[in-house]
Amino acid sequence: MTDLNHPILNDAVRYILGGPHLKVLATTDPDGKPQTSVIFVKQDGDSILFSTIKGRRKTINMSRDPRVNLLIHGLPTDRPNQAGDGPNYAAISGTVQLTDDPEGAFHQEMYDLYMGGATPPPEPGAQRVTVRIVPQHVYVPTFAAIFGVAGGADEQQSQER
Repeated sequence: MTDLNHPILNDAVRYILGGPHLKVLATTDPDGKPQTSVIFVKQDGDSILFSTIKGRRKTINMSRDPRVNLLIHGLPTDRPNQAGDGPNYAAISGTVQLTDDPEGAFHQEMYDLYMGGATPPPEPGAQRVTVRIVPQHVYVPTFAAIFGVAGGADEQQSQER
């Protein structure tokens, strides 16, 4: 449950998610090697959602080991860089919950959000899954100027649930 007084996805993370950004999901292969995927995400309170298909490497990995890491990086735009001269990113570690999405409704919602409402390409036999990342730990650089956090861009802010 989200604690509205102390959200794990703080204002800095929400700011990055609210603008153009790149997301990279890391899962763990059975032999312990990292596996990464570029994905589209949607914030849902203090959780992050994305869509995938059963049988994909990331889905198999998450079914076996629900621990994941998500790197979000703000892309250059006319928005100010929240970390001043430092990086504009956040790393989110957490666990996932997988829910079947047999009609692909959430997948279409993601297409509406990221692809201007285009119809997703046909996926014969695909079994869609909605994945909820429940953050346990969030790392972001200090965003002193905008969010009133003491310190400079070379410091870090880390929050755990």
